[in-house]
Amino acid sequence: MRRAGVGIELVWFFFSAAVVVFAQDKEAPHHYGKAGLWEVTTTMTWQKSPMRPGAPGGPPAGGTHTTSVCLTQVMVDAGALLPQSRGQCRIQNKVVKPGSITANYVCTGKMKGMGSVETSIPDLEHVNGTIHFVGTLDADAHAQPIEWTTTSNSVFKTEQCNNNTPASATANPPK
Repeated sequence: MRRAGVGIELVWFFFSAAVVVFAQDKEAPHHYGKAGLWEVTTTMTWQKSPMRPGAPGGPPAGGTHTTSVCLTQVMVDAGALLPQSRGQCRIQNKVVKPGSITANYVCTGKMKGMGSVETSIPDLEHVNGTIHFVGTLDADAHAQPIEWTTTSNSVFKTEQCNNNTPASATANPPK
């Protein structure tokens, strides 16, 4: 089961890191927040996992992670807080409306399946999102069923960023 653990750790890192990236919306520009320091808290819950959360090589127990990210005005003007298209997972069928975004999160690699993405932007200082994913994870040459949900809450803190805050400018925007 070691291979399952490595895959689960990658999934956990991907979502719990709460890297903030932006999806381009060239058709209708919307404002989704302010430039500056944001605090992002993400909670991941496993409904199905090949290993027990907290077990060696499995997903961590107690799935909440908070991080701070610095966003430039260019990043803010480019779109909304969404999961990053990385590796063999991507955002598809994105629908942007004032105050909300919905999309599918599709994975075709070691982790296969589809998730639904829902993001709400009640005001320029708060962004809330949920991903519910159902699929399989290749573990020891067998596809194991997985299901998980992540929720994230992003809160604007200040216009000033310090030098130690991770910049999301290094992240690749979803395609």
